[in-house]
This record gives sequence, C-alpha cells and structure tokens, in this order.
Amino acid sequence: MEEATERRDSRVSTVVDVDLGSRSYPIYIGSGLLDVPDLLQRHVHGKSVLIVTNTTIAPLYLDRVVKALTQGNPDVTVESVILPDGEKYKNMETLMKVFDKAIECRMDRRCTFVALGGGVIGDMCGFAAAAFLRGVNFIQIPTTLMAQAIVSDTVDSSVGGKTGVNHPLGKNLIGAFYQPQSVLIDTDTLNTLPDRELASGIAEVVKYGLIRDADFFEWQERNMQSLLARDPSTLACAIKRSCENKAEVVSLDEKESGMRATLNLGHTFGHAIETVYGYGQWLHGEAVSAGMVMAVDMSRRLGWIDDSIVERVHRILQEAKLPTHPPEVMTVEKFKSVMAVDKKVADGLLRLILLKGPLGNCVFTGDYDRKALDETLRAFCKN
Repeated sequence: MEEATERRDSRVSTVVDVDLGSRSYPIYIGSGLLDVPDLLQRHVHGKSVLIVTNTTIAPLYLDRVVKALTQGNPDVTVESVILPDGEKYKNMETLMKVFDKAIECRMDRRCTFVALGGGVIGDMCGFAAAAFLRGVNFIQIPTTLMAQAIVSDTVDSSVGGKTGVNHPLGKNLIGAFYQPQSVLIDTDTLNTLPDRELASGIAEVVKYGLIRDADFFEWQERNMQSLLARDPSTLACAIKRSCENKAEVVSLDEKESGMRATLNLGHTFGHAIETVYGYGQWLHGEAVSAGMVMAVDMSRRLGWIDDSIVERVHRILQEAKLPTHPPEVMTVEKFKSVMAVDKKVADGLLRLILLKGPLGNCVFTGDYDRKALDETLRAFCKN
C-alpha cells in the first residue's frame, strides 16, 4: 500500500492505493471532489456511463456527478437508474432494474457503471458490473461513513471488491469479488448524513482498532466526541486510517482466504440479527456493534482477553450511541440457525473472528470451546 498526496488537484488531500497488481486502484479522499471532473473521467474507458443511485442520494448529488462526467467531455453519454433506498431492497428483484436499464440503453463492454450512494448501492452496482456482459468497469462514490470507512463491509463496502445482494435466509450470500477502477470519497457528503447513519459507520471504524490497530482505537477513545460532532479533520483522519487498514489487508488477501476474514469481527452475530430482525430494521453498523460486543464477550469467556478490553469496547460503543445488546426478538436458536449458513462456515464448522491477546490482535478460527459460544448466546438472549 502506497500513499500519495496532492495528485493533480489540491482538493485531493490523500490517495490510498490498493495494491492488487493489474487490478490495483486508487482511493481519492478529500473535500469537494465531486466537482473535480478529471478524477472521474480518467477512469471512464468507454463512451457510455450508467450511474446507479437511490431515491435519497439522487436529489443531492446526481446532477453534480453527471456534470463531472460530461464537463469538457461531450463524447460521453450518461444514463442513470434510481433504486429505492434501504437494505430491504438489496435483492435480486432490485438488481434486475440495473440490468434492465443497461440493456435498454444498449451498454456495451466498454461501458462504466458508477455506484453513487452507501453500502447497499455499492454492493449492488458492483455485483451488476461483475455480471453484466461478464464484467464491465465500475467506479465507487461512497456517500456514507460506513461505505467510506469500509470502502466495506460499507466503512468497508466501497473498498475491497466485495459485491452482492441478500437472500431471505442470509445476508450477502449471493455475490462476487470484483474490484472497482477507483474509489472517490468526497468527505463533504457526510454533511447530509443523518446522525444515526453516522454512528452506524463509526462501528466499522471501531472494528479496525480492535482487530489490528490499537493506536487507532486509542485515538478514537480520545476523539469520539469530535467524530460525532462531524469535525472535518477528525472525520478525514478516521476515513484515511480505515481505508489504509483495509487496503493493506485486501492487498494481502483479496478473496478472503484467511486474513481478510478478520475484517468481519462481530459480523457473524450481526448478520444473524439483520436476517432475523428484518433487513433495514437495524442499520448494518448497529447490528455489527451488538455483534462485536458478543464476540468480545465470547473472547473473554475463552480467557483470550482481559476484562479491561471488554469494558473499553462497551464504553466506546455506548459513547457512539450504538447498541451493545441484540434486539429482544433474538433467541439462541435463531442465532444458531442463521449462523449455520454463514459464509465463514467450512465443512460444517462455524469459524469466528475473536480477539486474542493485547488490544489490536485477533484470530479467525473454528478451534474454540463451543461452551463459550453457548454461554455468550444465553447471556445475550432471553431464551
């Protein structure tokens, strides 16, 4: 991973490179980047562009992105498809609307798809790009902290090439690994983000500190109030550090054969919550927050971490106004039935990401005492 600054336009404060050989790509981070045409145009290979966005984001940013793509570039034709907003629409039926538009507009293999929105839009547009004509170029423009920080798994979703849709029996079970041409993060878009969605994105930021970056976690403890207050320099620092962490992991393990799975701390429990409770009832980061607390609790029961880490995790998530307990609808059996079809199950064995050792260390393993999992589930469920 290489970082560069001030490339071609002074508004690009940081560039983080995701090093994947021929599939490498830059993440541009800065204020006002939607108004810098060259940052988008340099990554459009053909003459046709399809912007995929939703009913919330389109009125705010669609015209600006169209202008950035076409300014001084009359040969490019830009079309758009506006999808309904929300996790509950992240399914095959909604995805077909993207294919319908692309086919109606006679897009060819030289076209470029642009994902303009949060993690749901990024996941669906990326999957559509991977499947349409067996693969076309696409660009990510994440507009939520969740998507910017995971640029993830949405602070994850725009970085790393994970794409897909949900199934009624499980989250993100249908998808592909498919890398974008570039990711453009205009930090000004966070100004229009509701407080609840900002907090949801912070959950993914906290995750990076827990699994691999203790210094970053300590920085968050000192700066959480500034993050919640949307201080521009604090938000930019959090996004940059999160992107650097993810880029390094993805560069080493693009298709989640081992190390990359650690980015899913709390997600096995969290995805079960989203599946049972109903997609969109809780935001993804809210479910991950409760899931991280459960994973940390299990790590303590195994004797892998001390009580001080458990207390610090509770404290920082509560300060961020995030859930530290699953909704009452969750039962032990409901958790187990959904977790049994989780993507991290291998040969019938559920593997989990758990903390082990000092802060900033974790393991991805199926080698743990099942009693600890049962005890954690019973402790967080009423029945």
